[in-house]
Amino acid sequence: MKGYIVYVKSIFLLAIVVFLYAFTGQRNSKKTVVATGIEFSNGDNLFLSHAMVNKLLIQKEGPLKNKAKSLINLHNLESDVCSNPLVESAVIYMTIGGSLKAVVTQRTPVARVQTREQVYYLDREGLKMPLSPNYSASVLLVSGAVTDRDLPAVFQLVVKIRKDSFLKKNIVGIEKKSDGTFVLKTRMYEQQIQLGDIVNLNQKFKKLEAFYNKAILDKEIETYKTIDLKYNNQVVCTKK
Repeated sequence: MKGYIVYVKSIFLLAIVVFLYAFTGQRNSKKTVVATGIEFSNGDNLFLSHAMVNKLLIQKEGPLKNKAKSLINLHNLESDVCSNPLVESAVIYMTIGGSLKAVVTQRTPVARVQTREQVYYLDREGLKMPLSPNYSASVLLVSGAVTDRDLPAVFQLVVKIRKDSFLKKNIVGIEKKSDGTFVLKTRMYEQQIQLGDIVNLNQKFKKLEAFYNKAILDKEIETYKTIDLKYNNQVVCTKK
């Protein structure tokens, strides 16, 4: 008899839980969106504006404020925001208070590629990224005979420069020649560094740093016009 009472109580409690869950769900589904908010996870709204993101949110669903929460498809909204080529990712959720929040991560450019045919950024994944009418990033400039097939090599070189404190301080530009070689442009002294191809980069850049340290110490760095790193175990220079 005691076991029977426990069983009945368990069924009764389960029924109450199911009822409350259904009641809460039905009540929640009738609630409407009271406000929308947009946040950029990687800092200020540089490439995208709040208005641009808001336009992406409503382009298919229409105005979201005062719309029933049950009619909001968060996954579709995230897909709509991510359809913009300047967006890396987006997370959209509803708060307990009924506000719809969008947290947007913008793509991060690491270089600006400029050829005769087109101008675009390379992002931190090595992928093409369009320019923005709102903001121009201060990044390495890559110019010359750059094709899509060259982008992996260009990206490898850009990453190497960005990760090295000496190179990041001194190199502002990369030029891709039609013969497949690369020329680096310095921040100071208006010099061109003949890099050649991108093999043995570590060795070439160690030679460059050693040469710079010696030339600066000797107060001769400003007298050089070109610095050629293509040859093994030596740096060949021409003076102005």
